[in-house]
Amino acid sequence: MTGISTCCQAIAVTPPNDTLAVVLSNEWVNDEYKRLILQADGTACHSQPGQFFNLLCPSEGEHKPFFRRPMSTYKADPVTGQVEFLYKVTGKGTFGLETLSERQTLEILGPLGKGFDLDPNWRHMTIVARGVGLATLAPLAEAAHALGIKLTAVLSARSEKSLLSRERFASLGAEVICALDEDGSSSLENIEALLRQVITHEGSNALFTCGSKRLTRLLKRLSHELGLAGQVALEQQMVCGLGMCQCCVDVFEVDGLKIGKRVCLEGPVFDLAEVLE
Repeated sequence: MTGISTCCQAIAVTPPNDTLAVVLSNEWVNDEYKRLILQADGTACHSQPGQFFNLLCPSEGEHKPFFRRPMSTYKADPVTGQVEFLYKVTGKGTFGLETLSERQTLEILGPLGKGFDLDPNWRHMTIVARGVGLATLAPLAEAAHALGIKLTAVLSARSEKSLLSRERFASLGAEVICALDEDGSSSLENIEALLRQVITHEGSNALFTCGSKRLTRLLKRLSHELGLAGQVALEQQMVCGLGMCQCCVDVFEVDGLKIGKRVCLEGPVFDLAEVLE
């Protein structure tokens, strides 16, 4: 019988910084999501694609979170010292974030976790994501653009008005394909057909995803079948965000063995081949 071991060995990492960031803006981008822009000079603005921060959300009345809120970086610019987050107001933590106004301060701990790995020799990458998962993959698109890697972005959402980051991907020269629930184009069968066409036409070298288990399963199958590199950013529930509490442990398969890994520390980005369906 194959046992499951937990990968909990010590890992040499640079201690994350707690930054007191200043709110520059906190505006709605559509009916569901807000975009928070912070002035956060220092280590924070050097966050890499796929990394995240633990945000100390404001406590307002009954909306008092017990823990910090982990959130992927939407953008980090070391030139301006700014860090951005895209979030949906769904619980106590994000209700607190929603109240932030210009010139208020917010404590953010990070950057945390393992981000995406890019090969500068790749010619083309394909990104597939849904909902707020697109926020996680937007910095990846910028990193690919900086390396001269061509990009196709398949953006999935419930409706046209729910789409996120389309203009940002397009500004990086990406081919943008929208897949919507409202017209049936987001069906798994349609997305698979689209991906096969893109991979064949562009000679794609790697697949990336975030925000949907069904898309993760699809990309894992395609990457294995077609011999492509593949990575996924997981949105596992986290508590401490530092690898100590073990609350975000998930099971992965490595060299035929099932191994427990902490999403916050060993991830949140993993090789698609490791993810169990």
